[in-house]
Amino acid sequence: MSNPGASDTTPIHSIAQLVDVLAQGCKPRDAWRIGTEHEKFGFIRPEAIAGDNAPQAGGTAYATPPYAPQGIETLLRNLHKSEPDDWTSVLDEGNIIGLKGQGEAAGAAISLEPAGQFELSGAPLRTLHDTAEELSNHFDSVRPLARKLGLGFAPLGFHPTATRAAQPWMPKTRYGIMRDYMPKVGTMGLDMMQRTCTVQVNLDFGSEQDMVRKMQVSMALQPVATALFANSPFVEGKPNNFLSNRARVWTDTDNARSGMPPCVFEKDFGFERYVEWALDVPMYFIMREGRMRNVAGRSFRAWMNGERQDGLEDVTPTLGDFEDHLTTAFPDVRLKQFLEMRGADAGSPEMMMALPALWTGLLYDDAALEAAWELVRARPWEDYVKLRELVPMMGLDTPWGEGTVRDLAAHMLSISMDGLQNRDMVDEQSQTSEWVYLAPLTALAAGAPTQAEHWLERYYGPWMGDASRIFLESEI
Repeated sequence: MSNPGASDTTPIHSIAQLVDVLAQGCKPRDAWRIGTEHEKFGFIRPEAIAGDNAPQAGGTAYATPPYAPQGIETLLRNLHKSEPDDWTSVLDEGNIIGLKGQGEAAGAAISLEPAGQFELSGAPLRTLHDTAEELSNHFDSVRPLARKLGLGFAPLGFHPTATRAAQPWMPKTRYGIMRDYMPKVGTMGLDMMQRTCTVQVNLDFGSEQDMVRKMQVSMALQPVATALFANSPFVEGKPNNFLSNRARVWTDTDNARSGMPPCVFEKDFGFERYVEWALDVPMYFIMREGRMRNVAGRSFRAWMNGERQDGLEDVTPTLGDFEDHLTTAFPDVRLKQFLEMRGADAGSPEMMMALPALWTGLLYDDAALEAAWELVRARPWEDYVKLRELVPMMGLDTPWGEGTVRDLAAHMLSISMDGLQNRDMVDEQSQTSEWVYLAPLTALAAGAPTQAEHWLERYYGPWMGDASRIFLESEI
């Protein structure tokens, strides 16, 4: 979830201005970059409970750490102190809620999800090798500081043991607004906020036509990514018959702003059609004089048209307001001045790298993109919408045509492999190509268990029904 605060104060007079906001994302091919984001659950390590640095009085092993004291706030401050040339603090009403990269970390950010899920929003990087180095450096920075506080981090799609009531709330104004609004528009919005983690990749486009093709291909195939990256089979310590409970949660979070918008596959889809869809996504907030104003449920379109709405009577909509508003739409692929792939559970470091590798191979090579489009267009759009409903439970075994989603994933991976080979980005030190990062997915397509299936095997086997064992075994 992006931090708000876009500063363009230009008043909005026309739809064309909003279209131009998105069109400004068009970049020449040599400027295309890869931006990887990943989230992870914090937990209190067992040895910290009896120690002097116990994060909270009465804390229990594997519980989610508080914001303060000796919790997430302290970790953010210690990260800032340890690398002062790389980070500057991000504050919300005096509370540190993240770090913004500068110097060698320029373009990156560290932020907090509602229950303290720790997120690295990576810098836009040229190659997947650069992404791998960034992830490794992040883990190396966070791990020792977290250990000193008695904390660990587990990258999983849904919190395996905590109840919603047991999860803390981070002091971000935006999350307070969403916390009040979510129960009005869906049954699982608070679960999405407090008990889910994802890994995403942000990718560029060269033109409106290029954006449309990439958006349609990636939107249709997002359910396949959900199946490949399924990593959330437990709820409150027990299996709940879903391989990706995170994806299940998204089926009833707030359907006015999420899912697979039908407009994406309409013949006239483009920047303007996405703008029209976004204008009808209910608002959350606006920023004025450095403070967030709660306007949840209001209509941006009506505001633009000058209609009176509570909380908006004294203000004129600006381009900065619209840019902030775009961050409150949560489709499976989100369009801003780049495309965000949003269908995967958080997972192991190897899977964190496999996600950007998969989509980079499919979307950044012309021949691969065309092959992916031919794969997608062989079936009607409605089939992919239905697939989204089924894969949270059935994963790669979900029926697809005469076979399963595993077969569709194998086709997808073959195309991505070709795309990465055509890119021919070789790491100078290891002399390896980018396609090596697809290895975990290649194994899955060949029949290996998904992360969720692996954890279920552990649960019914050596863990003897103790799902809390997942924390130390998945810890980064």
